[in-house]
Amino acid sequence: MESIEKLTNILRSNGMKITPQRLMIFKVLKNNTSHPSAEEIFRRVKRTYPTVSFTTIYKTLETLRDLGEIKELIIDKDRKHYDPNTDSHHHVICSTCKKIGDILDDYSPSIKLPDSIKNKYTVSGFQISFYGVCNDCR
Repeated sequence: MESIEKLTNILRSNGMKITPQRLMIFKVLKNNTSHPSAEEIFRRVKRTYPTVSFTTIYKTLETLRDLGEIKELIIDKDRKHYDPNTDSHHHVICSTCKKIGDILDDYSPSIKLPDSIKNKYTVSGFQISFYGVCNDCR
């Protein structure tokens, strides 16, 4: 994720207003490794801006995702999570508490697609999700 100043310029150039609530969303996401859900971001922003709507949070997250500034993770069947680290990496998820951790190892040399997939798709990327129980829950 870019710096807050660069993000404001990117959003402005895409026709979005820069509001204090949106700036707070950027601050919540910046260097955040907890992979928060939209609901978690909403709760954090609402503490400072009680009148913020969930729609503002969600639309801002969608825009940041569409612009490639954050990754949307669909690894929890109940909610989407957001990751400001857009570099290629993978995740490990605790099956008990749902905490999500980053795995920065590069698995690309190990992944071999079968010809049946290569013949039907042009693959542009991949993400691996590991599941287990974290030390806190064990």
